[in-house]
Amino acid sequence: MSCDFFALANTGVKGLHPYQAGKPTDELERELGLTNIVKLASNENPLGVGELVKAALEKELAGITRYPDANGFYLKQALADKYDLAPAQFTLGNGSNDVLELIARSFVTPEHEVIFAQHAFVVYPLVTQAIGATGVAVPAKDWGHDLPAMLAAITARTRLIFIANPNNPTGTFLTAEALYQFLSNVPKDVIVVLDEAYFEYVDKELQAPSITWLTEFSNLIITRTFSKAYGLAGLRVGYSISHPDIADILNRVRQPFNCNSFALAAAEAALSDHDFLTASVALNNQQRTVLETFFNAQGIGYIPSKGNFITMELTQDPAVVYQALLHKGVIVRPVAGYGLTKHLRVSIGTELENETFMQALLAVLAELDAL
Repeated sequence: MSCDFFALANTGVKGLHPYQAGKPTDELERELGLTNIVKLASNENPLGVGELVKAALEKELAGITRYPDANGFYLKQALADKYDLAPAQFTLGNGSNDVLELIARSFVTPEHEVIFAQHAFVVYPLVTQAIGATGVAVPAKDWGHDLPAMLAAITARTRLIFIANPNNPTGTFLTAEALYQFLSNVPKDVIVVLDEAYFEYVDKELQAPSITWLTEFSNLIITRTFSKAYGLAGLRVGYSISHPDIADILNRVRQPFNCNSFALAAAEAALSDHDFLTASVALNNQQRTVLETFFNAQGIGYIPSKGNFITMELTQDPAVVYQALLHKGVIVRPVAGYGLTKHLRVSIGTELENETFMQALLAVLAELDAL
């Protein structure tokens, strides 16, 4: 007789549902038999990767039988050189999601509260619930973070605050001044995670000098990733930057070899490929304007975004629109799980991908209006 394993699971895990990623192209191929598919669901870099990364991956093949460097020495050194910091301030992760979970597991217990914004990245409430801690979702302001309200939500039980800037999935953005004032008012024993997964897509004049704040706010942890602008989503490598004492704690919990050798080599190479990064950001800026112009012309609502995606607001049922787009070979992202019940998120692709999406969306909306 089988055991009731659900009864053995901890309370927080029992209430969880698996993270729903964007539909893979091969899954849609299997389901509908389509071969010409445009995936604009997971905020991936439509340019792929640069030549420096390809060369690094080719070189790494010779050592595939060996374990990777468990401490990521060369990548940490490259990051330290880039930001003029000490390698001891970095923690590497299997994507920045891994680091977000490390932070929660290292500092949060069931007796604590974790603050995040309504419509913020779903991993924040997921890791909070898995630990058994209390999640405090502060109502959004203009689809984004209400920092004064988040400050007001801090109690004696608060241990951790998550802030995404730009925010996923809404694309909303907090100014450097607003963030600095917020950090200045957070108690020093409350850890603030500033999730900057889309940092590289923000116009340089708007980018917060968050790295420089680390000397002033020892309770600040910055997380970034190579999955977005650097194009390494499939290799899963991200990192956090923090006070060395925090990094030391995180590295005690971090699994050995959580970054494979290909990820380490590719990330190090990507850091030095400035031309590829510049091209990726330029394409995103250009095509974001194309999509915004399209939405404005068609009277389709959307949330202005600083990331490589736009969340649109529909008058038709988003679930119906999503399914209809799938049948036309276009994959976007449902976001009802974020409390955005009238919206779909679309990643910004190449000119051809975006044109395919726009034409498919117009066709779907016309078909639905005709019903």
